[in-house]
Amino acid sequence: MINEPIIRIGIIMYQINALNPKDEGHQARKRFGQNFLHDQRVIAKIVRSVNPRAGDNIVEIGPGLAALTSPLIGECDALTVVELDRDLAAGLPGRVPHPERLTIVEADALKYDFTQLFQEGRPLRVVGNLPYNISTPLLFHLLEFGDKVKDMHFMLQKEVVDRITAQPNTKEYGRLSVMIQYYCKPTFLFEVPPGSFNPPPKVTSAVFRLEPYEMKPIIAKNEKALARLVGHVFTQRRKTLRNSLKGMLAEDGFEKAGVDPMARPETLSLADFVALSDQMVS
Repeated sequence: MINEPIIRIGIIMYQINALNPKDEGHQARKRFGQNFLHDQRVIAKIVRSVNPRAGDNIVEIGPGLAALTSPLIGECDALTVVELDRDLAAGLPGRVPHPERLTIVEADALKYDFTQLFQEGRPLRVVGNLPYNISTPLLFHLLEFGDKVKDMHFMLQKEVVDRITAQPNTKEYGRLSVMIQYYCKPTFLFEVPPGSFNPPPKVTSAVFRLEPYEMKPIIAKNEKALARLVGHVFTQRRKTLRNSLKGMLAEDGFEKAGVDPMARPETLSLADFVALSDQMVS
């Protein structure tokens, strides 16, 4: 195995496997949205944010050339990775310092049943430099297993992370903000420049944390109705709620929800959206 540099941050030392895909004989595949992280300081910062511990049930999505896998596996006694690219999956044991700790699942994370990895008393801690071309559907797929997940640390394009963490009355606030914040507490952690990847993407990236609620602070009567309402009003951002929700709410729905019918969707809180969805006619 290539001698990997060791990065020291504070008193923690991580073994970093920061490789160039071409030197490794791997051609980045556009259809898989592959951009390989190679910036050692960024890698160490992500691992420090995750703060892996012995006994943690850590799952990495899209390990690629093991840039994150290598330092993570050194900090925990077992690591499961989900990799779609069979060539990359085959090369992983030779790229990590403790291959006996590694379990490789060759699967499409978008279709994978993550309950298979859950163990009683050991909720999942999910990590990944996600393929940007499938990031939104993958996040919603993972939220289906929210009750089995302790936290998630992901890197995505900064524009998407800004939308996930946005507050009302901002241009970034929309469907993604409302629906992710219904299920999780999101935290923006730090930005990552394009030069940290090979090949470099055309956008700035960011790392963020999602912590699914054990008990949601606000609960909708019908979560599918909430998703439908939120998706609908944000496709018509410029319309007032009265116009965009015509025929969708009970007659006195706005009054019962305590929401101004002349408001626009980006001004509403999560609680407002839940109150409106509870007034929807089926």
